[in-house]
Amino acid sequence: AMSTAEIGRTLAPAIRAQRVHAICCTGANLEEDLFSLVARSHYESIADWRELTANDEVALRERGMNRVTDVAIPEEEAVRRIEGALMSLWEDAEAAGDRRFPHEYLYDLLLHSELEFDADPNESWLMAAADANLPIFTPGWEDSTLGNILAARVLDCSLKGVGIVRGGLEAMQALADWYREDDSPTGLLQVGGGIAGDFAISVVPMLRQDAKVDVPLWAWFAQISESRPSYGGYSGAPPNEKISWEKLSADTPRFVIESDATIVLPLLLAALE
Repeated sequence: AMSTAEIGRTLAPAIRAQRVHAICCTGANLEEDLFSLVARSHYESIADWRELTANDEVALRERGMNRVTDVAIPEEEAVRRIEGALMSLWEDAEAAGDRRFPHEYLYDLLLHSELEFDADPNESWLMAAADANLPIFTPGWEDSTLGNILAARVLDCSLKGVGIVRGGLEAMQALADWYREDDSPTGLLQVGGGIAGDFAISVVPMLRQDAKVDVPLWAWFAQISESRPSYGGYSGAPPNEKISWEKLSADTPRFVIESDATIVLPLLLAALE
């Protein structure tokens, strides 16, 4: 939910200042920055979201509002508007036999379409990334809203197949190429838990152990998370556990900030300015 929490206000300046060299994120964070950019005035803030009943949630659904914690995203003004613009690009790609990663289609929308913005583009991290042609890796894009829409358009035969969007294994190959291209030490800041952080950090043991390529370990690792290590925990593995997997070394600088990432990450990014 970092994009809907408006992380772009501090992440976009960091990207423009070349403090960020690549991003690995979920499909939700990728698309929700764009949704906000085109429909922000139609969003609704829900101050008492912890007190919502099931009937309250039904009422939101019936009005076409999709809740993300304390914010409701409008279906028509955000999702369907982007779907219409994106379908044109997907159809063109299919006709041309083109295949691209999810973010490359969104970059095209931002830079070359006639989308009207409903928020300040200077506060959009995706716009800053598009301007910089920043590498983005999006594992698990299939479970995002736009990923679901692509599957639906293939099911209803509007599109012939899903191959116009390059998938997760190709994203890992692209990440491996990016990691090997730069000889300078590369660190990883993981925000929260889940697939985006797990995917990115795994490129190093994949290259070293599976591809037998001599690459350095991650130069440093930091994680902002409220997850705790447990047998049934979700991505709560502490940094030292990553040493046995050859993602980090015993000497790698590593840090855990146990707090809410929506509070800590903006503070960290602001400190870089």
